[in-house]
Amino acid sequence: MGVIEEIKFSGREHAGVDPAFRQDVLDGLAQTQKAIPARWFYDLAGSELFEQITTLDEYYPTRTEIGLLERHGADVGAVIGTGRAVVEFGSGSSLKTPLLLRAIDPAAYVPLDISGEFLRQSSEALAVKFPQFPVLPVEADFTRPVHLPADVRDMPMLGFFPGSTIGNMVPRVAIDLLRSMRATLGNGAFLLIGFDRVKDVDRLVAAYDDARGVTAAFNLNLLHRINRELDGDIAVSAFRHVARWNPDWSRIEMHLEAVEDVAFHVCGQGFRMAAGETIHTENSHKYTPNQARLLLQAAGWGPSASWTDDGDDFLLVLAEATELRTAP
Repeated sequence: MGVIEEIKFSGREHAGVDPAFRQDVLDGLAQTQKAIPARWFYDLAGSELFEQITTLDEYYPTRTEIGLLERHGADVGAVIGTGRAVVEFGSGSSLKTPLLLRAIDPAAYVPLDISGEFLRQSSEALAVKFPQFPVLPVEADFTRPVHLPADVRDMPMLGFFPGSTIGNMVPRVAIDLLRSMRATLGNGAFLLIGFDRVKDVDRLVAAYDDARGVTAAFNLNLLHRINRELDGDIAVSAFRHVARWNPDWSRIEMHLEAVEDVAFHVCGQGFRMAAGETIHTENSHKYTPNQARLLLQAAGWGPSASWTDDGDDFLLVLAEATELRTAP
């Protein structure tokens, strides 16, 4: 059986509440346009709901990216060679990971995720599937600096960032994250990353507002988490899920809209929202291939190869860490 060694760098206080979660919520609710970062969706319930979303008919990204990994995993392996430590940023259930691990003959697998319980479950399952190398889960917020386990620090690295998660960030934040990944993975590293492509707006909106209401439950679960972890008294029934296209930013936005005037408390602080006012909870930017390449290059990654599906719905890019320079 594969070796599992869990490393925790979550920054949680002794009471079990992540201080960064509390601060982000209080700061976000105090803004004129209220907003809470999307990373706080992923407690255990949120992670499980997202896995349900990936199976929905309307949600094309997961099955499309899986198809690309099935067809081109060997192509990735041919470029990067064998013996790399695979570091997956925001691993979730690691649904796509086995496709990559089988194709490239890695030396270790390091899943990083903010949801510790979900991380442990998926890591244990992968260790059974891949007994030939160690599985070293790290509970951490990968949007902040991450210290990799000592066992892999001297290995060549392959970062894995599937699912178009990069689209959740505005471009300046996305570049900062990609630079942080470059620093974490080091010289000679590769990064395999997914980008959702620009397409018909009706298809995009449907992917984030499914007929069964799973995405709505996922969005509203954030309010349940605030109530549970931050001593909130938000009337969840006073909010509804909204997904809309923002053409100026080329992105789908998810919001929690108040359907009536509402007042509530979080961590003892009072807040009010008028009917129609929203809490902005997620962005999902959509990219053309040229925009994706420019984003990577701005962060110190030189695209080596890329693959797309027959319908041009999704883009998988393999990039290599470029030489660090202090001048043009």
